[in-house]
Amino acid sequence: MPGRTWAGTTLDDRKALRRGQLVSAGLELLGTEGSAGTSVRAVCRHAKLTERYFYESFADREELVAAVYEHVGEQARQALVDAVRDAPNPTLRAEHAVRAFVELIVDDPRKGRVLLLAPLTDPALTRRGLHLLPVFAALVGEQLSHGDETERQMVAVGLVGALSNVFIAYLDGSLKVSRERLVAHCVKLVLGADDH
Repeated sequence: MPGRTWAGTTLDDRKALRRGQLVSAGLELLGTEGSAGTSVRAVCRHAKLTERYFYESFADREELVAAVYEHVGEQARQALVDAVRDAPNPTLRAEHAVRAFVELIVDDPRKGRVLLLAPLTDPALTRRGLHLLPVFAALVGEQLSHGDETERQMVAVGLVGALSNVFIAYLDGSLKVSRERLVAHCVKLVLGADDH
């Protein structure tokens, strides 16, 4: 009975709220403790919900982890789209896009870990990481101006791979540079990719 209300909210609204709590808990755990710390029980404990409510929204842990990943992936996609929308030239588009992505994954490193590190270790995400690559490559390809469609696609896929590896090294601590140097290097990569 989705139309019935209780305390001013419908059953559908309460389900959506609980699902949001579980996704937030999943982001916190996957983004801080990694795959090993992201069990159904831990997510429920963190969300302060019973397993009954977990299974109301998700079939299993893998479905939750995928939902967390897709949630962060959509935030990243939207941040990039918004960043380049009003930029008047390629240099500013590159700078705005890189800064927006860095803000998302560095200012909230949980999101960076979910988006870039978790797919390397969590079996539930191993294939999904490849699923988002074409989305980001298509966004990058739309900004490239040189070459035919196939050339732009190849450059975009290569650029997304290169940028992902730079960000992964930054997030896992193996690349120790300032935030500004990271941004400047990534902007140079983006601009260089379109200058062939």
